[in-house]
Amino acid sequence: MNKKARRAALVSVDARGLYCAAGGFHIDPWRPVPRALITHAHADHLRAGSEHYLLARPGLGLSRARLPPDASIDTLDYGERRRIGAVTVSLHPAGHLLGSAQVRIEHRGEVWVVSGDYKMAADTTCAPFEPLRCDTFISECTFGLPIYRWEPPAQTGARLNALWQEAVARGEPLLVGAYALGKAQRLLSLIAPEIGPVWLHGAVANITDIYRSSGVALPASRSVSEASRGADFAGALVLAPPSALHGAWARRFRQAQRVLASGWMTVRGARRRRGVDGGLVLSDHADWPGLLQAITATGAERVLLTHGHTAPLQAYLRSLGLDANALDTEYEGEAGGEHDGEPPPVAAVAAEIPMPRGPDTQPDTTATS
Repeated sequence: MNKKARRAALVSVDARGLYCAAGGFHIDPWRPVPRALITHAHADHLRAGSEHYLLARPGLGLSRARLPPDASIDTLDYGERRRIGAVTVSLHPAGHLLGSAQVRIEHRGEVWVVSGDYKMAADTTCAPFEPLRCDTFISECTFGLPIYRWEPPAQTGARLNALWQEAVARGEPLLVGAYALGKAQRLLSLIAPEIGPVWLHGAVANITDIYRSSGVALPASRSVSEASRGADFAGALVLAPPSALHGAWARRFRQAQRVLASGWMTVRGARRRRGVDGGLVLSDHADWPGLLQAITATGAERVLLTHGHTAPLQAYLRSLGLDANALDTEYEGEAGGEHDGEPPPVAAVAAEIPMPRGPDTQPDTTATS
């Protein structure tokens, strides 16, 4: 069997998820399986019902909170190797959120890396993305169009703090929608807490407590559920899941300006579609330059793309001479369900975006093997 044939067989998609036959395990399965390796605790990657789970140690608290009490969970430190079946497995930081990991699989001298979800931007709430040299790289491409380019996190934090200060001047609260796991804690890490009090929706507060107990330093905050009846939230920053920005829960904040933090805020009309007053462009997924940087750093000859704008990125990678194809999975990325809201229609952005003819980023090609 030649090397290309072995690559085709090492990880495949079956009815239950990404499957490594040589190891006898699934990665982030969407149906219950005997053995599941988990990249992170978002609900489209961590699902209840499997017999045994293996994940990175920093993500244990989050996973315990999201799985039944009797779930069988084992952990690995980042970089720790374990033999499973005929393969050697290790988990490495993905930079997505607390405990997120890439799965490195080695078999007969060949290396595959399943990235899960990842980002390249700095984030003090989780370990940074670690480039890994490999033969085949399985990459998300939630934001796989050139229009998606994130500003430095400090700049986004400055925008948030400016909006908050304006709300203080008006004597109003600022209500910010952000996914409860990962993004809300990242926003907390970017604020200037001296501006005013910080209140959290219960779902955000519960996850934030787990971050703190895991050693992540975050500004002081209180849960809205602790507030007395008729409490005055004037001048407060309130963080809530996007689904809570409208409806009975949000009415207690009266004339609060509603802002949504999402990568989709890049697209014109996104605020109108989501019914918010403002938008912060912030995502826990890689932008277009970040995707290219990560993929280039792996040195992989073959790239398999999951969930997102797979077709444009596939075409671009092929123009660079890479063997690039899409995998049909059930991951959602930053879209739908408990994530940050539905993505805009592809037609709303694709027609106005010329694809670049060559690499538009200077990647850091330093990667571990």
